[in-house]
Amino acid sequence: MQWDPCLVRSSEDAGVSIGHPDVDDYLRFVATRARRNTLLATAFDLKVFFGVVGKDPNAVTRRDVLAFIEAQRTPRRGPGVVRLEDGEAGLSARTVKRRLTSVSGLFEYLIVRGDAGIKQNPVPRGLSTRRAGTRTRTVPLLRTPRTLPRVLSPGDVDAVIAALRTHRDTAMIEAMLLGALRRSEVLGLTLEDIRVGEKRVFIADGKGGHQRIVPVSARFFQTLARYLDAERPDTDTNRVFLVLKGPNRGKPLSAAGLEEIIRGLRRRSGVAFTCHQLRHTCLTRLREAGMALEAVQAQAGHRSIESTRIYLHLANGWLDEEYRRALTALDIPTTEGTR
Repeated sequence: MQWDPCLVRSSEDAGVSIGHPDVDDYLRFVATRARRNTLLATAFDLKVFFGVVGKDPNAVTRRDVLAFIEAQRTPRRGPGVVRLEDGEAGLSARTVKRRLTSVSGLFEYLIVRGDAGIKQNPVPRGLSTRRAGTRTRTVPLLRTPRTLPRVLSPGDVDAVIAALRTHRDTAMIEAMLLGALRRSEVLGLTLEDIRVGEKRVFIADGKGGHQRIVPVSARFFQTLARYLDAERPDTDTNRVFLVLKGPNRGKPLSAAGLEEIIRGLRRRSGVAFTCHQLRHTCLTRLREAGMALEAVQAQAGHRSIESTRIYLHLANGWLDEEYRRALTALDIPTTEGTR
């Protein structure tokens, strides 16, 4: 079967398809157990894969998968042009790894379904290696570098805050910058989720569908009160953050609407940043201020504390203090002590 994958979004049931019955069946399955953003990302990953491979799912081989990896890692703008973030020239290893995860999920689904003629997943788990006298071990297909997330400096934060124009926008930025809320969590807040007396916010639908209650600075609640009193349109929806102008006035603010606000902020402030970097900045500053790692984990909504440990590396003050304490224990004079 020859087919040209084309990503199509349905306006009726919010479904997604790319034009192959088996793949579309898998996407309907994904839609029942994942967020819409995850569904869209999975559909796009599969579109890219089959667009490169050019085969029906039951004809895909491991050679095709390895060739796909090579094509994705090929430098896009010449071998001498690399990203400053990770020094890579092609697509990042994280992106390629995510796409392989989406492809592997499709084949695992078709194997379990049992009627697609697929007996083995063509996406290998890794490459087997063996040294003399040792057991065989599997190394990953792609090694993803562990890079530190970027956080905003105090000067950058001041520039962003100064560029805000409405109480609504200020409240959203403060929710991320002072409460470490994710973009989707900010947009999903309802009036019932705001617990003013406790100075806390209820996250009803966090990442992975997990709920949590987190404290947020009184500054956020003061800004929010000004927005609710002076700017928020009178409407039946219980969503907190709404569109303020235009034909969609009074409707819940969308992710695209928030991204438009962020683009304007970047332009006016001269600071290149993302919503997630605001969250990283908050969690880093909390750790630097001495907040216990377990408390940072609860604030962030991380299921595993391993995800939170990265803030140990970002919190420079903590590392400096531990290093100096170790030098003192070793009786090695520090720079301050030799002056």
